[in-house]
Amino acid sequence: MKIATYNVNSIRSRLHIVLPWLQNNQPDIFCMQETKVEDAKFPLAEFEALDYVVSFRGNKQYNGVAIVSKKKPQQVSFGLQDEPADSDRLACAQFDDLFILNAYVPQGQDVDRPQFAYKLAWLHRLKKYLQKNFKPDQKLILCGDFNVAPGQLDVHDPKRILGHVSFNPEVWKAYEDVVSWGLTDVFRRHHPDEPGQYTFFDYRVRDSVGRNLGWRVDHILATSPAATSVRCTIDLATRLAEKPSDHAVIYTEWKGKI
Repeated sequence: MKIATYNVNSIRSRLHIVLPWLQNNQPDIFCMQETKVEDAKFPLAEFEALDYVVSFRGNKQYNGVAIVSKKKPQQVSFGLQDEPADSDRLACAQFDDLFILNAYVPQGQDVDRPQFAYKLAWLHRLKKYLQKNFKPDQKLILCGDFNVAPGQLDVHDPKRILGHVSFNPEVWKAYEDVVSWGLTDVFRRHHPDEPGQYTFFDYRVRDSVGRNLGWRVDHILATSPAATSVRCTIDLATRLAEKPSDHAVIYTEWKGKI
C-alpha cells in the first residue's frame, strides 16, 4: 500500500505533474492541499480517466483539499466540525478500518499578526477534533502541509530561520500537542537523524533545490497500528519538474494492506 501527500499550489496548474505521478507510482491514496479551485471547476474527469475516485472541497484561488483513492471511501467529511468550519482545510475519508485525514494548516503570515494566533488555535482545534472522533488504537493517518518544521534537522539554517511562523517555540508546542495525541512522524521513523531532507523550497530563493535550501513542513503522521510502513520518501523530482509547486511529494509504503 502506498499513500502520498502533495501541496500542489493549484491543481489545475499542476496536472502535468500529478497525473503522470499517479500513473507511474500507482498510489492507493494521494492527498492534495492548496488545490485552489472551486468545486464546480475541479478537474474531476482527468482523475476518473485514471480510475481514481476523488473527494474534494475547495474555494477559488486559495486553500482546498482533495483525497484521490483507488477505492471509494465508505465515508467522507470535511472540516473540523466546529466554528469556523474550515471545510477547505481538512478532509477525512474512511477506507474500511483505516481513516485518512488530509490537512492544510494555516501558514500564519507573521508571528505578530492575528493569522499566527489563528494558526495556533487551528492546531489546538485539530487536537480536539482527534480526541472527539478517534482513538489512538485505531488505524489513522494524518498527512498534509502542516506549515511547521518541527525540529533543527527540518530547516536548512535553523539559527537564521528561528522565529519564523513555521519555526518557533510556540508553533512547535502546538504541533507537538497534536502529535502527543498518539501519532508518529513516519518520515522521522525511517530517517531519525538525517539532515537535509526537505519538502518545501521557496520560489523566491535562487536555485533553492540545487542548493538544498529547504524546509520539511509536509508530514505523514500515523497512529501505532498504522505506523508500520517499510519506507518513507520525498520525491524531489516533483519539485524539479517544469512549472512545479514549491512543495515536493512525500509518500510512504507498506507491505500488503494495513
